[in-house]
Amino acid sequence: MSGMVAMQISTPRQPLAWIERAVPRPSAGELLIEVSACGVCRTDLHVLDGEIPAHYPVIPGHEIVGRIAAIGDGAAGFAVGQRVGVPWLGHTCGRCPYCRAGKENLCDAPLFTGATRDGGYASHVIADAHYCFDLPERFSDVEAAPLLCAGLIGWRALRLAGPAPVIGLYGFGAAAHILAQVARHQGRTVYAFTRDGDQDGQAFARSLGCAWAGGSSADPPVALDAALIFAPPGELVPRALRAIRKGGRVVCAGIHMSDIPSFPYADLWEERQILSVANLTRKDGTSFFELVRNIDIKTVTQSFRLEDANDALESLRTGKVKGAAVLVP
Repeated sequence: MSGMVAMQISTPRQPLAWIERAVPRPSAGELLIEVSACGVCRTDLHVLDGEIPAHYPVIPGHEIVGRIAAIGDGAAGFAVGQRVGVPWLGHTCGRCPYCRAGKENLCDAPLFTGATRDGGYASHVIADAHYCFDLPERFSDVEAAPLLCAGLIGWRALRLAGPAPVIGLYGFGAAAHILAQVARHQGRTVYAFTRDGDQDGQAFARSLGCAWAGGSSADPPVALDAALIFAPPGELVPRALRAIRKGGRVVCAGIHMSDIPSFPYADLWEERQILSVANLTRKDGTSFFELVRNIDIKTVTQSFRLEDANDALESLRTGKVKGAAVLVP
């Protein structure tokens, strides 16, 4: 291998820079992966903007699809040339109380792909074999990339929402467009909330089976059993609380939100709940990929060249991406 290339964040709030370096070698328990595609996630914007903890300089990207190029000692169950996916949660300690209880998503000493360890805006990436997933063959590399975060975090959020038959999705981007299809497969009724005035986004939501689509400041035509929030504005939390039934849940699925404004206790009264989603577990990954292996869902994507990562991030920031943006080295 002659070397690897990547788009790197040197310091927060500065454009990504093209870099070249030697191809790294996998240590014990790790895989070297040649990247085929990497999704562009809103979390990457939070890393770029310095809004969540990260180690700079860092190569972002945590929706990685690629082929194994080399295998470190002890990384059993994998073969060179095998296609795998790499998600946000990149490593856990295995020793803290949360890991021992099967809640590795809350690990006290985790590493996060594309934030505290280098990610997939690159030609190659090193990944912990424990957090690499086999992917359904029916998805192409580009189609599979958004499943690694938009799909997985959406799936965890839906599980935390409980059996709610009527759900609302606030922020109809990469995660919601996948989750709407999964929810419809489960027989749920889905209501979509986009940016106010986003007629194209609302039409997109309806095309994927949503029963209704409107702006985030609108009231749904019926009360919701649960509301899942994927957009970062904190003011959506009180709005969602007012949209759910008694005993309903608001699930905040983003890693970062702006401050939630104060709201009357009456909006929370009657056993309404607010929950947050933190990362994922390996069980989330295995159960999600087993599900989508057998149901008819599609990911809608817009591809960008690796060197155009800054353009992809800006398109995501300004709401110009329908579905999910994906970088292709």
